[in-house]
Amino acid sequence: MSITEDILSQLPGDVMAGLRKSDRILASLRADKAPIPSVVKENNQLLDSVDWDVIVCGGTLGILIGCALAVGGVKVGLIERGMLRGREQEWNISRQELEVFVELNLLTHEELETAIATEYNPARVSFPGGTEIWVEDVLNIGVDPVYLLDTLKSKFLVAGGELWENTPLTEAVVHPNGVMVNNKLKTRLLIDAMGHFSPIAQQARQGEKPDALCLVVGSCAQGFLENNSGDLLLSFTSLQNQCQYFWEAFPARDGRTTYLFTYMDAHPQRIGLEDLFAEYLRLLPEYQGVELNQLKFQRALYGFFPTYRQSPLKTPWNRILPVGDSSGSQSPLSFGGFGAMVRHLKRLTLGIEAALQTDQLSANALSLLQPYQPSLAVTWLFQKAMSVGVNQNIPPEQINQLLAVVFAEMQKLGTPVLKPFLQDIVQFKALTQTLVKTALANPGLIAKIIPQVGLLNLLDWLVHYINLSVYTALFSLSTMLETWVKSLPKQQQYYWRRLVDGWKYGSGKDYQEN
Repeated sequence: MSITEDILSQLPGDVMAGLRKSDRILASLRADKAPIPSVVKENNQLLDSVDWDVIVCGGTLGILIGCALAVGGVKVGLIERGMLRGREQEWNISRQELEVFVELNLLTHEELETAIATEYNPARVSFPGGTEIWVEDVLNIGVDPVYLLDTLKSKFLVAGGELWENTPLTEAVVHPNGVMVNNKLKTRLLIDAMGHFSPIAQQARQGEKPDALCLVVGSCAQGFLENNSGDLLLSFTSLQNQCQYFWEAFPARDGRTTYLFTYMDAHPQRIGLEDLFAEYLRLLPEYQGVELNQLKFQRALYGFFPTYRQSPLKTPWNRILPVGDSSGSQSPLSFGGFGAMVRHLKRLTLGIEAALQTDQLSANALSLLQPYQPSLAVTWLFQKAMSVGVNQNIPPEQINQLLAVVFAEMQKLGTPVLKPFLQDIVQFKALTQTLVKTALANPGLIAKIIPQVGLLNLLDWLVHYINLSVYTALFSLSTMLETWVKSLPKQQQYYWRRLVDGWKYGSGKDYQEN
């Protein structure tokens, strides 16, 4: 029996079987053998009636947008393939980002405080040969998913929402005046919140292979040395298995959570989750200064996250809107999930309400709710710089050296530069300052990175970098348009406000200081 099998066998449920099932799905995706679902169909006949404004598919994170819309007076139904309940492992986020729950009347201040299971400071960024960097108030709040989702579910039902659990999506037929869901629910708009592996998103992408993957494994365990700080991004090894390993750690209610994650392309020869878990267990004692036999494991964590350059996803169908991970509206550096949904929750809520009020439910009109964002697109080059091709030869310490230098320069530039980046928000001024400082301080290292990332990727990045400056300028001018926009008919207001939203988020100007 391997160490992985031995440790996972101590946990409730057949965790090893789940890990191996995820590995089979990953292998299928890498081999281009993943089946293409056919859940969405089209029918040119009008529905005789439409009962719902919105049906949300995917309850775990879909309840966030479903509850926000229901509280706002929209008639919402929600279908969830299992039971709608939160996981035991906390979701990490910053306090400032959580304020949106109060703004949208989803939680009171008291309920928000109850939802916070853990809080810690500071958090560390560290690479071999570099200076340890400590930051406050980034991903330092652990939210209790069980309490949060139970509370939102109750408010959703009180607001008139209807929930169907143990109800997977089997079919969505798009008619000119609505969508028939599972041959029984008729809605004006269908929201896909089913995540990375949504059958709607898979059908829309038509078997397109991911441009990159992030593999994550980890655990929550007891027995670590007392430590009230966290790690946001840490490396202590050179390249292993053609991967650069990164670590995260957070205090949790019932122990300490540690993750190992790595970025890569979707080549079939890449390491799988079971092998990566073995690497995690091999390196964990060195990382945390504690032997495995001193730890009492509470649960294991594993998964992989595909990312696509063509994101956010634009579906070819009217009346269907992907949100959250289904839409791919997170950068290739982040895991998406809870944080990505919360970041866009207010924008999506107000935008969907406006789309329903003005009947702007065509594919083109809805695509404005998931706009191109240069602030996300520029991070593709960073992902390339933090990974290495399966047959590529680079010095084993090159990625660590680059990151040590870049973060040292960001630290010198101060919190306004460092903190947004650590929360996956890239802004033109901060990025430009960092690039100039890094290039001047280490021109030789920058020259080494160009062959690693490739000239075409660099040119592609340059386009997004220029667009980032354009979006920054457009958003700064948009306040002057407000009076004029208010004078327009409601339908035209919908389009203008979506453009302004795109400039705001696409320039990283949605970021608020903690």
